[in-house]
Amino acid sequence: MERFAAPVVYHRVMQGDAARSFRDLCEEHGIAVTHQRQVLYEVMRAMSGHPSPEEIYAGVRQRIPTISLATVYKNIHLFVESGVLREVSLHHGTVRVEMTGHEHHHVVCSKCKSISDIDESELGLIPKQDRLPGGFLVERYAVDVIGLCANCQQS
Repeated sequence: MERFAAPVVYHRVMQGDAARSFRDLCEEHGIAVTHQRQVLYEVMRAMSGHPSPEEIYAGVRQRIPTISLATVYKNIHLFVESGVLREVSLHHGTVRVEMTGHEHHHVVCSKCKSISDIDESELGLIPKQDRLPGGFLVERYAVDVIGLCANCQQS
């Protein structure tokens, strides 16, 4: 597991997102454009990894000192619901989000709660199905591999 010693920086955004304006993105996802949402989105794009709402809030406050944590949470929830952001592993004790992008899974350290990306091909999973037994309609697969990162194994 040495290859997961340092968290993988996840800063990929779907190809067209870099060239698209925030207004176009909001229109595509049915979200009203506001200054606060635009700043939150810009802060998220500049962050690497899988930030928590509190980390995003700290970044947004540098540009909008009067914004509340509740407003950041509300807009993160809106972005997740609309598909602009994706909520990742629930095993780290707090909400973590990432920009939507290529399909991948996560390696979560059970001690320090760090999250790293892992490509599906590295897991050797069974082929995806659109429907599971009982008629369950699959929207996406999300696998969390729980264990100890290299740093926590050494301590």
